[in-house]
Amino acid sequence: MIKKLSVLSLLLTLVLIFTACSSGSGSGSSAKKETSKKVLRVVNDATYPPFESLDKGKMVGFDVDIMKALGKVSGYKYKLVNVGWDPVFAELKSKTADMSISAISITADRAKTYDFSKPYFLSTNKILVSKDSSIKSAADLKGKTVAVQTGTTGQAAVEKIVGKNNPKVKKFKTISLAIMEMQNKGAVAVVADNTVIEQYARNNPGKNLKVVEDKDAFEPEFYGIMYPKDSKLKPVFDKAINKLYSDGTYEKIYKKWFKVAPDLDTLKAQQ
Repeated sequence: MIKKLSVLSLLLTLVLIFTACSSGSGSGSSAKKETSKKVLRVVNDATYPPFESLDKGKMVGFDVDIMKALGKVSGYKYKLVNVGWDPVFAELKSKTADMSISAISITADRAKTYDFSKPYFLSTNKILVSKDSSIKSAADLKGKTVAVQTGTTGQAAVEKIVGKNNPKVKKFKTISLAIMEMQNKGAVAVVADNTVIEQYARNNPGKNLKVVEDKDAFEPEFYGIMYPKDSKLKPVFDKAINKLYSDGTYEKIYKKWFKVAPDLDTLKAQQ
């Protein structure tokens, strides 16, 4: 009787172990399957053409096309959501979003709070003024009223020249509002990323605008995809970015939006 109970107990134990192992294996498979189905929440500020903007309700732009290509290469599905500039940072900080591609310059200050991908775009700030303006350099902005988009490197660049919290620096939620302020004579200049204001001047020849470059005052900047700190997505998309460089996809998208070839050597040197 004792032997029979021992054997029975042993059999029950083996059944329980097998069941537990089977359940664990199934749970792991389900978890893996669930992870593979994860749809990334990618946030941006779709008020910054030619990088991201809304055209008849549809989101278009250089960043939009780059994200589409990165999604294909990485195998990740994603949802691109227009939340506005400040909410981009808030969502990544609170980890309610997985990443952001929104013409975000990589800075040492931002890198304290967020992770960045390898650079995927080379940019520099320039000055947008009327064609009859006497402004020829960044130094000429001193004492003048200048419009910028708040929280951008354009704002930081101007404040470096004219002083932080200078009342003559007018800050706006979007770059479109900053340009509108200048056209309404509320400011004499707008400082922003070169591709944005160059395209605006080119697309609006009747507004008599010109773009002023000052390489001594405005250093080159690099855009990166921004993530919450310690994101596991960074190495995945770093690899995807390099793939776009090597297979010609990046150059094709760049030429579509900017009509010139990108400086791939400088971008690759940042890798």
